[in-house]
Amino acid sequence: MSIQETLKQQSDKLIRVVLFGPESTGKTTLSRQLAAHYNTVWAPEFLREFAQEKWDKHQKVCEPKDIIRIAQGQIRLENEASKSAHKILICDTDLLETKVYAEAYFEGFELPELNQAITNNHYDLYCLTYIDTPWEADDLRDRPELREQMFTQFENALITHKKNYLLLKGDKETRLKNAIRYIDELLTEK
Repeated sequence: MSIQETLKQQSDKLIRVVLFGPESTGKTTLSRQLAAHYNTVWAPEFLREFAQEKWDKHQKVCEPKDIIRIAQGQIRLENEASKSAHKILICDTDLLETKVYAEAYFEGFELPELNQAITNNHYDLYCLTYIDTPWEADDLRDRPELREQMFTQFENALITHKKNYLLLKGDKETRLKNAIRYIDELLTEK
């Protein structure tokens, strides 16, 4: 199977919503809340599990050679989740987020297959999470002083790739309420 095939979304009629933004901005919490609200499933972030395992076993961080495995793992999780999703699939990241992080951590990083998959795969809405949540340190989070710069990189990626996005700010309840309102509009349109 080619790399491009391993980065391809399964075809379905689901509304796909991506939680998108810098680390420690509440994406996983909001993914869980939205999945519960819509009685559906969510696709977790593959990178977190992969990077934590690499750190725990070898005290090493991700390298450029890991990016393709991370991207493949993310799409695999998304495709598996899509089989049991109900109308909506919530994704706690996507390949565009993988690309933003790869470019931020590995200067000059370029992977044509990743770029092609970003163009080919479809999401109905990106929920861009702002940096107004408290920073929570862990083994993997390492750039609290660069939150504003990272947020700008994430927003610029959405603009460059012409993605439909909603900026989510405020506390957990406000973010959830605003995301639900926008997703409900998408459901009405479809």
